[in-house]
Amino acid sequence: MARKSKYGQPSGNSSTKLWKPALYVRLSREDGDREESDSIVSQRELLTEFAETQTDMVAPKLYVDDGYTGTDFNRPEFRRMVDDLRAGIVNCVIVKDLSRFGRNYVGVGEYLEQVFPLLNVRFISVGDRVDSFLDPRSVNNLVVPFKNIINDEYCRDISNKVRASLDLKRRQGKFIGSFASYGYRKDPDDHSRLLIDEPAAAVVRDIFDWFAGGMSVLGIAKRLNELGIPNPSAYKRQQGMNYRHPASDKLDGLWPDSSVRRILRNRLYTGTMVQGKNRIKSYKLHVSEAVPEAEWMEVEATHEAIIPNDLFERVQSLFARDTRTAPTQKKVYLFSGFLRCADCGRAMNRKLISQPYGDYHYYICSTFKKQHSGACTKHTIRSDRLEQAVLEALRHQIALAVEMDELIAVINQSGTRSRSTKHLLDERVQLEAERERIEQMKMSLYPDWKAGDISREEYHQLKEQFEQKQAKLDACIASIQVRIDDAQNGVDETNPFLTQFVKYRNLQNLTREVVVELIDMIYVHEGGGITIQFKFSDAYAAAKEYIQDHGQTA
Repeated sequence: MARKSKYGQPSGNSSTKLWKPALYVRLSREDGDREESDSIVSQRELLTEFAETQTDMVAPKLYVDDGYTGTDFNRPEFRRMVDDLRAGIVNCVIVKDLSRFGRNYVGVGEYLEQVFPLLNVRFISVGDRVDSFLDPRSVNNLVVPFKNIINDEYCRDISNKVRASLDLKRRQGKFIGSFASYGYRKDPDDHSRLLIDEPAAAVVRDIFDWFAGGMSVLGIAKRLNELGIPNPSAYKRQQGMNYRHPASDKLDGLWPDSSVRRILRNRLYTGTMVQGKNRIKSYKLHVSEAVPEAEWMEVEATHEAIIPNDLFERVQSLFARDTRTAPTQKKVYLFSGFLRCADCGRAMNRKLISQPYGDYHYYICSTFKKQHSGACTKHTIRSDRLEQAVLEALRHQIALAVEMDELIAVINQSGTRSRSTKHLLDERVQLEAERERIEQMKMSLYPDWKAGDISREEYHQLKEQFEQKQAKLDACIASIQVRIDDAQNGVDETNPFLTQFVKYRNLQNLTREVVVELIDMIYVHEGGGITIQFKFSDAYAAAKEYIQDHGQTA
């Protein structure tokens, strides 16, 4: 009679075949250290002792996947084990229990019922008393697929709980990434909070300033490389982080334009936590997919901003414009993305003309340039003349902003606002009293109808008339309330038209930064005339209306 080991398995059998066992050990984050018996060390000791008690087993080989999920079989040591099984290096797989082999019900079943039988591989699960050689029925027993389903369901449940927990942290604005974005570092006392990493943050500020000032994305990357500044991946490794990027070795610490563009697009630098841009398809299919921007989780003011919000928005608006440059150019042209034909609305192209007396540039309608017969006309204008015209128009607009700013300061220091507010408050009281009178008249209609003083048709007709009058009064009251709020709050330094234009009161030269900050679009007419559409038109209208309402008696 065969001697039994302490695990309940016969230590030998009548067959003379020798088995070359593969001792497979696995532990993942989803398992954690919930039980000491699940640890890598305890699994290895158990399987090694089991193999040593079997007289028909020789030369066991160990395969360890530490930190890999059981929901799929894309594990390095598991793949190496399967390769060895196919090569005949090992021919028996031993695991502590079915959950160590895998938690994917379909995948586990495929290996146990198809792959291993075809390869003549013996499978043993010590804890589940499964042995495909000594007891073939144990593999096909109903308990095995049931346990696999339980293991699969456990992983699904854990995945849902983890996802729900992470989503909660995202909604709370807590950082959940492994590595902080370039320019930030994790708070050593609270890893869900970001702190500014000043050396990297200084580079981020330069990137935004250079781009807003007219430098191209590629030009910025070239400047960073010329200055010898390591790219984000190399910088993190210099800080002692175990950070790897798929392209790290190819880049050799250099900045690609994609890294510059990614920084310029990242709202995180304004103090807003942006997470949930990607997600895993399912707990079984570990493939990342992009999430629509509308579904990203954004929480404002979760950490200190590196970039002011207005600068970030200016940069984003530039990405929507055509600002392409020649490959040899580091800076975009002064008006790139800001010039359009006044008639066809298409962009203007920049061209060079060489003359005996010198070279000069001019702009021409792109529709005409492509020789679309009759589609549009030249609309040409010389670059130097355009620059001078825009500079003069900006100076005029700046002078207007300065004048309005001074008038508003006088109004705010005088009693004009108080007198205007009293007048508006009195007007609102009168309108509210009129609305209340109509409401009383409307309420009296129903008793009159029931008493027979008016017909049903008259009731509905009068009721509709009263409601129409009330709607008009509501609109008037709302409009006056807006004017009251404006009068009480005033127009001050928060008005963007005033703040953005007044700060350029001593403008001498036209720069890309000024164009980006103050101009929305420039339209070129046939004959060389231009129309400039300035930014902050709503703020300008509000300041103008404020002066008109309160400036007469100032």
